[in-house]
Amino acid sequence: MISKELIEYSFRGMMHRKVRNFLTILSIFLGIAVIFIFISFGAGLYNYVDQFASGSSADKITIMAKGSSAPGIDDTFTISKEDLEAIRQTSGVSDATALYAKAAEVLQDRITKYIFLIGYDPDKPLIFELSSIKIAKGRQLEKGDENSVVLGYNYLLENKIFPRAYDLNNKITIQGKEFRIVGFFEPIGTPQDDSQIYMTLDAMENLYGSSLKGYGYVIAEVDIDNIDSIVDAVERSLRRSRNLDIGKEDFFVQSLPDMIKTYSTVLNGIIGFVIFIALISVLVSAINTANTMITSVLERVKEIGVMKAIGAKNSDIFNLFLFESAFLGFVAGVLGVLAGWFASYSIGQLLKSLGWGFLSPYYSASLFVGLVLFATLTGAVSGAIPARNASKIRPVDALRYE
Repeated sequence: MISKELIEYSFRGMMHRKVRNFLTILSIFLGIAVIFIFISFGAGLYNYVDQFASGSSADKITIMAKGSSAPGIDDTFTISKEDLEAIRQTSGVSDATALYAKAAEVLQDRITKYIFLIGYDPDKPLIFELSSIKIAKGRQLEKGDENSVVLGYNYLLENKIFPRAYDLNNKITIQGKEFRIVGFFEPIGTPQDDSQIYMTLDAMENLYGSSLKGYGYVIAEVDIDNIDSIVDAVERSLRRSRNLDIGKEDFFVQSLPDMIKTYSTVLNGIIGFVIFIALISVLVSAINTANTMITSVLERVKEIGVMKAIGAKNSDIFNLFLFESAFLGFVAGVLGVLAGWFASYSIGQLLKSLGWGFLSPYYSASLFVGLVLFATLTGAVSGAIPARNASKIRPVDALRYE
């Protein structure tokens, strides 16, 4: 262990090398700050996925027709009413409901916007169990609400979608027809989702008529304990309904675990790559720290000789230089964590104001403590070899050193 006297001596020495130590701290500080930012946002995304997976959506599967783009834009392939019935009759499926999805023209005064319009069965609102969103203001749609709509959260805000915000019982013009607003959903966290408009299936059929080629997708509630076998059974039912051979499917069936697995795999790759780049920065910082300590040793050879001449042991010299390098890493870690927290918080608030609320950082005590310890260890390891070399210097050679 390093003595109190050596610690005080070390601090006095570091104060004489302020500029060099500052640059060393800066190099580690930047790497730690970048790692903090990306880990906090990555943890936020993982936390979002965990909340999504632990909700009432775990026993749901989605069935979509394959196409060149999203439902509502590409009507090349759709889900028919016969397909929906085949899904409902599949063993293990307790309930299923279809949804329409169309790109709609919405008019306020003379301003036109194109948004996604979702039509669903209010008696089977599985879509809201899947996404776990609730009403923020007003009420949900009910059977017979053919002239009413529920809007995404952003319609409550001025200059978010339109200059003028909407409120309950206001009228909104969709595809040239007026609808009464009966509710608003709470924010989901993405601009597209928070800008969607919802109406009943009957209202969608009345609005679009024969131009509706089929459903955009189907949501089914299944036995969660046998979800994989049920997905296979639904695929077989749809192949029979659509008269398709294996491998020729023009649809895909996906369970929540499958979606989360795909999402997590992509997320792991992105976060891992970014952290790898940040670790390279930390490695460069470690080399810089080692260089600083080597230079410090060379500058203080005579000083080391004097210390040994008056009784300092090899372990004292080793601990002195190791402490200095570890302390520089510790200071860089603390400053890097604080800077990373401030930056991630500010970016999170900015993203929230832009409608990307689900991209929120998540903080834990282990993140703060872990990165400070990592920075301290990086500094200590970087200074270990220079500290060992310093401890091996013989007093006679040190005192003759020029």
